[in-house]
Amino acid sequence: MAGEINVPSDIHTDYGKRAWSALVADPSSALICSDFDGVLSPIVLDPDAAWASEETVSALARLGRYVGKVAVVTGRMARKAVELGRLDQRAGLDSMSVLGLYGFERWDADSGAYAEPTAPAGVAAAALEIPGILADLGLSAARVEDKRLSIGVHTRELADPNGALAALTGPLTALCEKHELRLEPGKFVFELRAPGVDKGDAVRRLVDEVSPRAVVFAGDDLGDVPAFEAVRTLRESGAIEGLLICSASTEQNALVELADVVVEGPPGVAVLFDQLADALEASTWA
Repeated sequence: MAGEINVPSDIHTDYGKRAWSALVADPSSALICSDFDGVLSPIVLDPDAAWASEETVSALARLGRYVGKVAVVTGRMARKAVELGRLDQRAGLDSMSVLGLYGFERWDADSGAYAEPTAPAGVAAAALEIPGILADLGLSAARVEDKRLSIGVHTRELADPNGALAALTGPLTALCEKHELRLEPGKFVFELRAPGVDKGDAVRRLVDEVSPRAVVFAGDDLGDVPAFEAVRTLRESGAIEGLLICSASTEQNALVELADVVVEGPPGVAVLFDQLADALEASTWA
């Protein structure tokens, strides 16, 4: 039938199907959001070597030519996400914004400007205490990542990464309470950061800016739960249509039950984004 929109069969919810159809029908008002690690880039031992997959960024750039806005919403520093994604060098991403450190930082492709607030005093104070905590637990080999506005403590490279996380939970919780910080769990990592902003806040801010008809969010980890919940609340209120994509892995399944479609890591995200870009191209020429 003329004008019929084909929805991928692996989108298993009515919400997701409606969002796909709405996006294809009116891409210029759509907002596409994605996490960085585990979605655009593979998870690797060294966070500084987590270069974005060419396939996923290329697919996102294809979408960027049609939709109103694309955004990366990440726990990484905005500058690092731009560097590892080469996001400032990619045609098709002229409308991109990167909201780093859960929304505390921002980079916009159209201006090339970074907004990077001053770090709260509690972050620097906690950073001074972390080496002693790790030493007391026999975990001095854990990787400590200074993100300026937050601190990541990574256990992935340790002999027992899950056991290390369990041992760190109490001491790092107490440290955060002492310095008025928030403890954010992730894939073999704890992040200590200032409270008050999460990925849900970042998504809501983008929605207020863009006033989209359809919103897509692709995530993979516990830090993406607030973004998923924000999209779910907005779509249940009728404010938007929303499609939630889980980039699944063997390390974390927190988003599986919340998602409208589950794909296998960054390669699966690339395939789904390319499917959507194909649909947009077809509708343009129809």
